Amino acid sequence: MGAQLNPYLMSEDSRTQADFYIKALGGEVVSVMTFGQLPGTPEAIKDKVMHMMLVVAGANTLFLSDSSEPVSGSRSIALALTYDNESEARTAYMNLGEGGAFKYPFDLQPWGAYYGEVVDRFGITWQVVTRV
Repeated sequence: MGAQLNPYLMSEDSRTQADFYIKALGGEVVSVMTFGQLPGTPEAIKDKVMHMMLVVAGANTLFLSDSSEPVSGSRSIALALTYDNESEARTAYMNLGEGGAFKYPFDLQPWGAYYGEVVDRFGITWQVVTRV
């Protein structure tokens, strides 16, 4: 028996962040549930996203939720995207870095793969790599 691991990102604006990832990596929003769908939700947060599921870069599932607290990035975790194609990987690297910071240049590495690291404009660290 196994389990499936899905990154769950807390966001200050899930809809904007999801739109960015869909533009950067390709994909679509599969479902959205707002806090307003729950009984007794205060008016101020009724349109906030309680749970969003999107598929990006093929068949990779991300979950997002609007946080009630300020959100900041963390170096304790990174999302790794592995591509078969160097051109697709380079495009993803460039797209994810738009408005963010390119932390490690996307280039051919001594182990034979292309690799680069970027922190997107939402503070999420991405490692983009090609298969050897």
